[in-house]
Amino acid sequence: MVTLVAARRLSGDVSVSRVGAVVGRNVGALRSGASYWLVLVSGFFEPLLYLLSIGVGVGALVGALPLGDGRQVSYAVFVAPATLAASAMNGALAETTFNFFFKMRYAKTFEAIFATPVRPIEVALGELCWAMARSSIYTALFLVVMVALGLAEPVWALAAFPATMLVGLAFGAVGMAASTLLRGWQDFDLLNAAQFSLFLFSGTFSPVGDYPPVLAAVVQVTPLYHAVELVRGLTLGVPGWPLVGHAAYLVAMVVAGLWFAARRMQRVLCA
Repeated sequence: MVTLVAARRLSGDVSVSRVGAVVGRNVGALRSGASYWLVLVSGFFEPLLYLLSIGVGVGALVGALPLGDGRQVSYAVFVAPATLAASAMNGALAETTFNFFFKMRYAKTFEAIFATPVRPIEVALGELCWAMARSSIYTALFLVVMVALGLAEPVWALAAFPATMLVGLAFGAVGMAASTLLRGWQDFDLLNAAQFSLFLFSGTFSPVGDYPPVLAAVVQVTPLYHAVELVRGLTLGVPGWPLVGHAAYLVAMVVAGLWFAARRMQRVLCA
């Protein structure tokens, strides 16, 4: 819903059928590529390994951490929602950076699509929906693991799932916008460095309040911090108005990323 409203505001009416055709094209490519299934499945295990090694393993040495409402939770319970948010980020970025860049620059997939009535905003929207679907697979499986390990209550896990979808949309839109600026495969080193830095320094493994004040201020304006705070607040059952602000930040990322990606595709491929 957020993406459709944003797309209509950016470029008039959007055809749902044409957006669906872009998504359907990706589904067809998935069915015909067995290796892609291996890539898709492997993306689930990285955050799970971080959870088990750091959240559970290192957590045995850390002990309990206090929450804002006065409760104390185990370190694994604290880390699990952050790795869940990172899983949504990684799944969306994997689709809208590497795969999107290949289709745009080398496979010339989008040039072929633009020979049809499909417009750049509809391609961007279709690719974003597909990226969200990929990230949602990761987060749904991860939530099942969290509930099975006793790291989240089932009701709050269900409440957190839509938030993880929003995280996937936000990072998918920004990743797609960034991909339109990449000059070559070497630029992915910069993206990977930025992505890993966000993963480490967004309150993922320690409370942001433990950081030096300057670093804490920087972290609090980064996107994964808002994703982590939103998902953590829901999975731990601590809803409140601050979560609305975090969600608004992510919605702004969706709108800005869609607008920029569609404009860049129009300029680069349709000039």
